[in-house]
Order: sequence, then structure tokens, then C-alpha cells
Amino acid sequence: MKAYNIEQASRVVTEPQILINMVSRRVRQLNSGSRPLVEVDLGTGLADVALMEISQGKIVLSDLSEPATA
Repeated sequence: MKAYNIEQASRVVTEPQILINMVSRRVRQLNSGSRPLVEVDLGTGLADVALMEISQGKIVLSDLSEPATA
């Protein structure tokens, strides 16, 4: 994970444990076939993708309660 992505996402979700849980759940969704909601370069890690989605407001806490769709 890149420190910049962590810093940006931390500004949106200020509670560290909630941020960790959001990233973890989103990484599982991405591993299960969900498509990234942001433009990413080849080789970008899934945790960084999740952090970018959170920092750009593409993922909010209520979105993660819905089942992943491919």
C-alpha cells in the first residue's frame, strides 16, 4: 500500500479501524470479481484500489453491505 493512498483515505474515514475494515471488505469484493470504480494502472494492488475508491468517494460504508457484483 502506498502511504499517499492511506493518507488520502484517512481524510475521508477518520476512524482507523473502520478504514481497515472497509479496505479489507472491498479487497475481498475485488478478489471475487468486482470491477474497480476508479481508473488504475496495471499492477496496482487491490488495497491501493480500495483506498483510492474510498478517498474519491466512490465507496462509502453503506455500499459495502451490499453483495459484490461483477
